[in-house]
Amino acid sequence: MTSAMSASSRKYGVVGGLGPLASADVFFKLVKAMPVSADAGHADVIFQQHPFPGASTASAATTERKLYIFDMIRDFEKRGVTTVVLPCFLSHTYIDELKANTNLQIVDMVDAVLGYVRRKFPGLTRIGVLASDYTREKRLFERYFSPCELEVLHPRLQEGVDRVTHAVYGPEGIKSGNLRGLPVDLLRRACVDLVQQGAQVIVPGMTEIALVAEQIGELGVPLVDSNLAYAQHVVSGQYDAPAEVFKLGVVGGVGPAATVDFLDKIVRNTPARRDQDHVKLLVEQNPQIPDRTENLIGGGADPTVSLYATCKRLEEGGADIIAIPCNTAHAFVERIQPYLRVPIVNMLTETVRYVREHYPAQRKIGVLATSGTMASGVYEKALEAQGLQQIAPEPALQSRVMQAIYGKQGVKAGFTAGACQDDIAAAVEGLIDEGVEVIVLGCTELPLLLPHAEFVGSGGARVTLIDPTDVLARRCIAYALAAREKR
Repeated sequence: MTSAMSASSRKYGVVGGLGPLASADVFFKLVKAMPVSADAGHADVIFQQHPFPGASTASAATTERKLYIFDMIRDFEKRGVTTVVLPCFLSHTYIDELKANTNLQIVDMVDAVLGYVRRKFPGLTRIGVLASDYTREKRLFERYFSPCELEVLHPRLQEGVDRVTHAVYGPEGIKSGNLRGLPVDLLRRACVDLVQQGAQVIVPGMTEIALVAEQIGELGVPLVDSNLAYAQHVVSGQYDAPAEVFKLGVVGGVGPAATVDFLDKIVRNTPARRDQDHVKLLVEQNPQIPDRTENLIGGGADPTVSLYATCKRLEEGGADIIAIPCNTAHAFVERIQPYLRVPIVNMLTETVRYVREHYPAQRKIGVLATSGTMASGVYEKALEAQGLQQIAPEPALQSRVMQAIYGKQGVKAGFTAGACQDDIAAAVEGLIDEGVEVIVLGCTELPLLLPHAEFVGSGGARVTLIDPTDVLARRCIAYALAAREKR
């Protein structure tokens, strides 16, 4: 999809420092390329560079170089930049790594040069490239040009010397500030060699070469100004918008074990053949969110602000949807959703919809949940909206449900066997006695005590157990797969 933003609505961030002089040249040409009649009409441009000693010592794409660029892009994100200008051909050998880890648009420099030469020189078949040793080794230009049936030529070594790399990175090279003499002579000889090989156009594959292009002199074939081509391409806006990777935000820690269970269900239910096919997750594990049940039935601290703050951090982190694997927390969802741009996938309404669709003959639905969830009436309202009736345990059995969850030997204390299982089994038996055939496990810890889809009572009666955590996980996966298909 081609970006629809106008140049004036973009905020550009220019990554400087990898070649300070060359980066400044691109910055100047970028500003000059903007079609405006007054200073106020220019787009917002940030030119930023920090000391980066490794930029002048070698042409290798070091880890330091990659992380330098990534940190700068991260800073651009915080400053509202929409479009990243990366004036360094070498860095484009790993542009896909950078694109995969930012939502900002990184304008491709090699693609810009390719588009320029194809427009300006129709019928071109052989193109000479003045590239560094590392860029040649990675076959950067071949990756772009060869599919367009453009043969890429590189200068031949002269007595084992790579003239182009030496002209830029050598001790008397352009990166050391030398814009006359030996660097120019080396580049001119490299250009002459390309012409002898049959190059019809010569393209600088190093941004520093533009600084001495005029001194190279006439060659008999055009020498493209790659920096200018890139600047004009950036301003044109005629490039693809960044691919958006769907991200699921998870409010974790409510409780911690239930969060791990939810994440496990996301992974197990995702159709994937490799790691990269799984859903991208952003988890805010915040066990310090005040207890939801204590607030609803005991006057404990209000968790609204903590839940909202956690959701906002997920929103700011680029989440497309938010999941809260805690049934009781959904008593607070209506309070915070109006203030979020990102939708919270409602586990309760999704669960009730699942029950209605898969068990259409059932009207009486048992619910096992915390007393806070029961007191809030969230499940009762959701069931009634679908024409269903909630059946809750009698008070004595509800007390045992709370013991199974919050007791000293309950699931929140890390127990999954013993007294907690006896307590929850008694509550299930009580609902079976009420004639219930489907029970919703309305607390995310309960599937840890009742991991199977069916429970057989002491009298032989069978009841189906619905795990809202699993329903929520599958629904979130469906959103992710739909987004992937659309992309």
